[in-house]
Amino acid sequence: MPEQPGQVLTRCAVIGHPVSHSLSPAIHRAAYAALGLDWEYSAVDVPPGGVAAFVNSLDDSWRGLSVTAPHKDDLVSLGEPDETVLLTGAANTWVRDPRAVGGAIVRNTDVPGYGVAFAAAGVTDLATATIVGNGATARSALVGLAQLGVREVVVVAREPARAAGLVALGERLGVGVSPIRLGGAVRSSDVIVSTVPAAGATPHADRLAASAPVVFDSVYDPWPTPLATAAARLGSVVLNGLDLLAGQAVEQIRWHTGREVGFDLLRAAAQDAATARIQT
Repeated sequence: MPEQPGQVLTRCAVIGHPVSHSLSPAIHRAAYAALGLDWEYSAVDVPPGGVAAFVNSLDDSWRGLSVTAPHKDDLVSLGEPDETVLLTGAANTWVRDPRAVGGAIVRNTDVPGYGVAFAAAGVTDLATATIVGNGATARSALVGLAQLGVREVVVVAREPARAAGLVALGERLGVGVSPIRLGGAVRSSDVIVSTVPAAGATPHADRLAASAPVVFDSVYDPWPTPLATAAARLGSVVLNGLDLLAGQAVEQIRWHTGREVGFDLLRAAAQDAATARIQT
């Protein structure tokens, strides 16, 4: 539907640094088309430390933001958070809401995104997990896994002492978290979730892949990663960053628009955009 005279265009965007690689525009535009919304969705490069100034500069035409690195921690203070944001200390979704304190809410859709992606792959009945990494994505993965019923987690990190925050978060969630050093022996679990760049897990890919029948590598570029290749060779279920991107977008689009779109639509849009990028 074309914009009518005097009608204010509704705007959303993904912000990050860098952000030109983001597949979010393809995903959200596909959702708008399916929903019949004549909205604009763009990608805006916001330098580190600049997210507050950017948010404060937005006029009333702006409905929401998707927020990626390095701004997820800074976004927490720029809207009314929920329990998930407070637990993880990170947010990736900003939504204008005049009913909220300060006129906006912030949410972390990475957490339910893991659940949406696992459900789409038919992965259920998880009790134990291994998380590779100890950053913001690892925090979201831990909360997401706890919501799926996981009660024992091993965190694999270069410096296990830096996983103290995850141990404390696990205590709040009722999840036992045991940090071990990357390169050490990894015990078997129901699923392994890697939250580090592909190179970070490469020297240990075979050992990690053999420790679980389901491997969720949060990377989508480059793909396949050595970890994913090792898991596929073993016949494991393999999920990647496109599954997480689409899964979290299901919730993000619901927050932005108030309407529902399916995972399959968003996953296909992400894959098409990723494939097109490779071919150009």
